[in-house]
Amino acid sequence: MLNPKSRQLTPHFLWGASTSAYQVEGAWNEGGKGSSVIDLANHTEGVTDFKVCSDHYHRYKEDVKLFAELGLKTYRFSIAWTRIFPNGRGEINKEGIAFYDSLINELLSYGIEPFVTLYHFDLPQALAEQGGWGNRETIDAFVEYARIVFSHFGDRVKFWLTINEQNMMILHGNALGTQDTSLADPMKALYQENHHMLLAQAQVIKLCRQVLPNAKIGPAPNIVSIYPASSHPEDILAANNYYAIRNWLYLDMTVFGRYNTTAWHFLKCRGWTPKIEKGDMEILANAMPNFIAFNYYTSQTVARSSGEEVEKGHTGDQHLTVGESGFYTASRNNHLRVNEFGWEVDPIGFRTTLREIYDRYQLPLVITENGLGAFDKLVTDEQGNPTVEDDYRIDFLRLHIEQMLLAIEEGVEVFGFCPWSAIDLVSTHQGCSKRYGFIYVNRDEFDIKDLARYRKKSFYWYQKLINTDAKAL
Repeated sequence: MLNPKSRQLTPHFLWGASTSAYQVEGAWNEGGKGSSVIDLANHTEGVTDFKVCSDHYHRYKEDVKLFAELGLKTYRFSIAWTRIFPNGRGEINKEGIAFYDSLINELLSYGIEPFVTLYHFDLPQALAEQGGWGNRETIDAFVEYARIVFSHFGDRVKFWLTINEQNMMILHGNALGTQDTSLADPMKALYQENHHMLLAQAQVIKLCRQVLPNAKIGPAPNIVSIYPASSHPEDILAANNYYAIRNWLYLDMTVFGRYNTTAWHFLKCRGWTPKIEKGDMEILANAMPNFIAFNYYTSQTVARSSGEEVEKGHTGDQHLTVGESGFYTASRNNHLRVNEFGWEVDPIGFRTTLREIYDRYQLPLVITENGLGAFDKLVTDEQGNPTVEDDYRIDFLRLHIEQMLLAIEEGVEVFGFCPWSAIDLVSTHQGCSKRYGFIYVNRDEFDIKDLARYRKKSFYWYQKLINTDAKAL
């Protein structure tokens, strides 16, 4: 049971909410923006693309005003690399700089702290055509992009995220549309790309700490607790394997500057070890982040390997496959309920994840994504105003925030909570029908309608929670 007297949130705790550029901005070819791999990807049949999204690019002032009314202390958003460098490198796009200047200034005018992600899946298409992250020159392009962003916005932005969900881009690159499946050995290529991303991240962390000594920067992977399907020793070993391959490979390198032993053994068994050039490990060992950000939606459960690949998503999402012959295979956790998308709901797993990350790395934590996607229905309230009666979202967030507060009572240092998402946007697989926001955007998959904004019931619930610093929970 929560004890309000022992609950010690950090001063100025960052209650916030999150989005990403490619999912919310729209205006995909306006303002001098170049094309990204997301813009030109083959999208899931029957759902919208990312060309209009929520039209945040044109409506950001209206949206920020609503964020202020909601009471957000911070807004986590990403910068589209192709708005700054349309071709990934070369000439700077002044219109892109101006857009983010205006957005940041608008946030600050309401006292909202900008929390900026440098890279959220949307690699410039021009770089992809030159080999993408498989080309070591992309490391230099990313560092130069970060240098320009730091120089233009670093006087006002105190919090930076390097790469969003790098582990998902590697483990599920095909599902996200970020993997080149035409290669002879696409998985070996992905782990080489992963090595290059780790190098790019390390250099950008070091650069940030050099040029913006008062700023803070960290990674933003998707980290979750992994359960064994039973107490059978082989199931426990499988969970340990998956922990290393899914979670610790990425964070051990970021914090400790070394490859996780179990994960490296897995890569050796598969023939997927990356080529490491002279000086790489020194770069990786000299870039300590200020904090760890992570995204959490559900825990995962695995069993001993069945000897075959498992065509089953860890969340019921058939786009994602979990299973590596000889190491682990996906399993359903019958102790957890599932939502309408088949995602297991596990608030206690969230608390466990917080404890595991903090005990392993002893760095401050911030949650940059947590939320519930649903087929929200616009209705009319008692006053005749359009709204969404999303008690299911309130229940999901309440249970997770309660567990976060318990973790804080237990000594875990957490300085912010930014659920997904501030406003309805286009989900990676289910389009705009799968809604996450506190604010409803009036559009369908292929009917843009008027894109009007409406406050959901969860908007007022979260507003009250922020205003009372969670004492009204």
